[in-house]
Amino acid sequence: MTDSTGRYDAQQRRMEAEDASRPLPPQARRALAEAEARRAEYRKREAERPSELGGRGGLEPGRYGDWEVKGIATDF
Repeated sequence: MTDSTGRYDAQQRRMEAEDASRPLPPQARRALAEAEARRAEYRKREAERPSELGGRGGLEPGRYGDWEVKGIATDF
């Protein structure tokens, strides 16, 4: 999964590189599994919602703080 800026991909690659160099403690593995479960649940709920007709498209701006209309970014 990636957000609109690709931050997740970079973070995932960094984590995979660290995984190769040293083992994670059980608490970290559990936290990563819980985070992935939350992301999967969020994606499932997001897919169940009806799509917006005539909307701006893309990710929800209120969640990510990216308010943009016709290429112009605004902040409220």
